[in-house]
Amino acid sequence: MPGTVGVTAAGASATDRPGREKRWRRRLTRAAALGLAALLLVSLPWLWTTIYARGHVYDEADAPAADVVIVLGTAVAADRRQPGDRLAGRLETAAELVNRGRARVVLVSGDGGGTSGDEPAVMTSYLTELGVDPRRVVADPFGLDTYDSCVRARDVYGVERALMVTQSYHVSRAVTLCRHLGLDVDGVNARCSGCGPALLVEKSVRDYFASGKAAWDAALGRPPAVSSPVDTAVQDALRG
Repeated sequence: MPGTVGVTAAGASATDRPGREKRWRRRLTRAAALGLAALLLVSLPWLWTTIYARGHVYDEADAPAADVVIVLGTAVAADRRQPGDRLAGRLETAAELVNRGRARVVLVSGDGGGTSGDEPAVMTSYLTELGVDPRRVVADPFGLDTYDSCVRARDVYGVERALMVTQSYHVSRAVTLCRHLGLDVDGVNARCSGCGPALLVEKSVRDYFASGKAAWDAALGRPPAVSSPVDTAVQDALRG
C-alpha cells in the first residue's frame, strides 16, 4: 500500500498547486496596491508644488515684469569668491532681466555663513561684475532655505510682487512656497551652462523629496530660522 500513499500525496500536491498560485497572486496584488498607495502618498507634496505653480513659471525670454527679482542662493565655487555653475546661471539670468528692464532691484537671498562661503556676498559681487548697479542689489544673509527666503522677502523686506530665479528642477517648489505665503511671484528658469544631465537628474530627485518638507513647512506656517526687524533696503533701492 505504500505505492497508494505516494500516489495520493502526489495527487494532493497537484490539486493544491492552483490554490497556492492564487494565494501568491493575491499577495502580489495587495503588495502592488500598497506600493502604489505609498508612492502616491509620497508624491502628493511634489504634485502640489507642480500643479500650484502651473501658469507662473517662464523661460527667461518670456518673463513678465516686476520691480523685484529674487535670486535664491546655492553653493559657491571652491575659491569661495566666485559662484558655482548653478548660482552663476541664476545670477546671469537675473542680470539679463534687469538689463532688459524686466526688473529694477535684485534681492539675493542665501546663507551668509554657508559651508561653501558667504552666498549673498558672492552673489552681490558677481552681479556687479555683470553690470548691475550695486545700489540696485539687496542682500539677505539669512535666506537659509527656500521657505525662509520667501517668508523673509515678505516680512523683512516688504516684497509683495517679484520674479524668482532658480533652475527648472527647483522653480516650481520655490514659486509654490512663495505664493502659498501670499507673495505674487512668477518663476523664471535660470541658465545653467555647466550643469550636465547627471547633475540635473540628481537635483530633480532631491527636489522631489524636498517637496515633502516644503509641504510640511507650509502646513505648519513655521517661522524662519532667523527673525529680523523690518528692513527698507528694497524700497530704498526702488526709490533710488
